[in-house]
Amino acid sequence: MSGGPVVNQAAEVIAVHGRSDVEIAKLSELKGESPPSQQQSTGNPDSNEVGAEVGTFKWGIPSNIYKVNISGLAKSIETTATDFWNSGNDLIASQKYEDAIASYDKAIQFQPDYHEAWYNRGYALGELKRYEDAIASYDKAIQFKPDKHEVWYNRGIALGELKRYEDAIASYDKAIQFKPDKHEAWYNRGIALGELKRYEDAIASYDKAIQFKPDKHEAWNNRGNVLYNLKRYEEAIASYDKAIQIKPDYSDAWINRGIALRELKRYEDAIASYDKAIQFKPDDPDAWNNRGNALNYLKRYEDAIASYDKAIQFKSDYAYAWYGRGYALDDLKRYEDAIASYDKAIQFKPDDPEAWTGRGVALEKLKRYEEAIASYDKAIKLDPNEQYAIDNRQNLLTKLGRSK
Repeated sequence: MSGGPVVNQAAEVIAVHGRSDVEIAKLSELKGESPPSQQQSTGNPDSNEVGAEVGTFKWGIPSNIYKVNISGLAKSIETTATDFWNSGNDLIASQKYEDAIASYDKAIQFQPDYHEAWYNRGYALGELKRYEDAIASYDKAIQFKPDKHEVWYNRGIALGELKRYEDAIASYDKAIQFKPDKHEAWYNRGIALGELKRYEDAIASYDKAIQFKPDKHEAWNNRGNVLYNLKRYEEAIASYDKAIQIKPDYSDAWINRGIALRELKRYEDAIASYDKAIQFKPDDPDAWNNRGNALNYLKRYEDAIASYDKAIQFKSDYAYAWYGRGYALDDLKRYEDAIASYDKAIQFKPDDPEAWTGRGVALEKLKRYEEAIASYDKAIKLDPNEQYAIDNRQNLLTKLGRSK
């Protein structure tokens, strides 16, 4: 589930959630070999606002996905149902989710109370992002086996994907009721609580996840993000440090640590943190963008522009980087270039009042007053509380003898 990014006033974006594990069954494991370790995926392919990666919830492994065992079934109808179930498991292993669902449907046709088939069917539907259907399938599994914690857990994930966070929390609570040490449920519960801005509760949930799995670096990272949202920056940094201690190449945590350091005005330390993120992930546009922001605060504008250029190289539609670049160019009195940069920011994020304000400032310095007023007007229309645009517009109108 893609959680919403946290953007601070400097247009810096925090990775709200490190992406959770997605466990993928392979055909060899279906044949009775050991299941794989959890595979971590921290990518977020479609977010243009993330500072690192925006986290998703973690799907539990489909029930008995690694087992092929029909020896104990006496009745032919049960054998037939299990055959279709096994076939569905093979298809899930090959990521052929539509075909897997059809197989599970056949299994259920022969054995309507086959809770494992209902559960695995829900898993396949979730992989296809058919979350409402997945929930309906999980509900059937629960009807026949109410204490199956994996079903309650995956049901919570599907609800989270639909942004039904209260319902998701209730589902995670049921999973925890039946398996109190299920760290994944505590972790995802923390994510849902964070989405509801129930930050203290989220911290408590992450603490439980850490209690049962102290080396869960994503939980330490997310805990840091929640502390950041509470403006408890020193504690946030300590939490990021724990994440980094466990996973030194965790670029998300290095970026988030840098943002917290910036809030403490420790700009040089922030840059060093961004540099570590870049060391481990050189093509991360968010690390380069935030590095540019820190350099702007230090008035190292040429270096800031170079950093923004790197961010844009890796993400050409990165509105925040275009905006920061415009700000640096304005301070270098390169007003035409600044306007061009603000225009690119607006092209990719037309509803950003700060970009319109910055554009107005640069136009005013070029004595293109009517265009400046129009730009301020646009900023104020987008955000009636954009005080910088309001003040600049009023001052400019007074200067032109047109104040009311």
